Amino acid sequence: MTPVRARLAPGLPDVSAAERRRLLTVILKGVSRSFYLSARALPGGMREPVGLAYLLARAGDTIADAAPLRRDDRLRLLLLFRAQLDGNPSAEALAEIATALDGTPSEMRLMRALPQAFAMLESLPSADAQQIRGVVTTLTLGMEMDLESFPPGGEGGAAALRTLEDLDRYTYLVAGCVGEFWTNVMMARTPSLQEWDAERMTALGVRFGKGLQLTNILRDVPKDLRMGRCYLPQEMLAPAGLNPGGLRGEASGAAARAVLDAGIEMALDHFAAAEEYVLAIPRRSLRLRLAALWPLMLGLATLSTLARGEAWLDPFRPSKVRRRRVYSMMAFSLLAARSNTLLRAWIARGREKALMVCS
Repeated sequence: MTPVRARLAPGLPDVSAAERRRLLTVILKGVSRSFYLSARALPGGMREPVGLAYLLARAGDTIADAAPLRRDDRLRLLLLFRAQLDGNPSAEALAEIATALDGTPSEMRLMRALPQAFAMLESLPSADAQQIRGVVTTLTLGMEMDLESFPPGGEGGAAALRTLEDLDRYTYLVAGCVGEFWTNVMMARTPSLQEWDAERMTALGVRFGKGLQLTNILRDVPKDLRMGRCYLPQEMLAPAGLNPGGLRGEASGAAARAVLDAGIEMALDHFAAAEEYVLAIPRRSLRLRLAALWPLMLGLATLSTLARGEAWLDPFRPSKVRRRRVYSMMAFSLLAARSNTLLRAWIARGREKALMVCS
């Protein structure tokens, strides 16, 4: 097939239509699970900018999480990666980053494909490229905060963020900004959204992202503690008489349960904004509705799984939504998304499943 000519920086390859499809299908699916499902539901015009933004963000995340490397080396490579987003990517710099890493096969396929990904970015309309550079840059600021907030390799035990304000900033940097990006891309491409109040919908989108990230934080506490990280801030732990180190021995204790309940209620508060966001998408824009609805329902299902769990902090009993439940949810969503009344009832039921256990 004829390659798509891009405004290429020196050393970057031409990227053919087939290579673009491979980036947004094979490579994207290899480094994502739930996001890939949402991306497939998007209208064709949104898949490219949203999918590419995810791939670049995932590349940054792979650098930040490259455990075999010292923290200083990861930070240096992350800053080098961020510099490539300024509009003059260097093939040599991208090769240096890929060569320094040793990730999973799927991660390494992504890292080796970074020259094609940046060539694709260079070929997009300037408005799209600007949005992608902006959101990925913000996401890497969250990754940098990660690396600077916690001791390398868990040295000296687990450390926690200090305040609820720190947690709110972190959830914005690593997820809330995605809601902002998603809203901008949707509004630019969907005539039925031209009447949206951009400021209000952006704020709802930010809270949507924060709720999803807070849910991930609650789910991953046992795994993060083993890496020396506790995203639940000291300001949240101290009233329950806990600290990050003490959490490890509180798998089913009342104090840990109180912290979990508080975290679930915080996430559900954000998900109330997410519900408004989903319902604001017109029913006739079914693909957009589904792409926003699936993360919300998966988030609610995760919270209810956490709420029912008897040993939240047991690293050998992770709180995970079963794949069968995910597919069942997706099937029902095809019906529910077409009716605001049914959709509200379904979301309310998901919220109640988490709240009933908390109360």
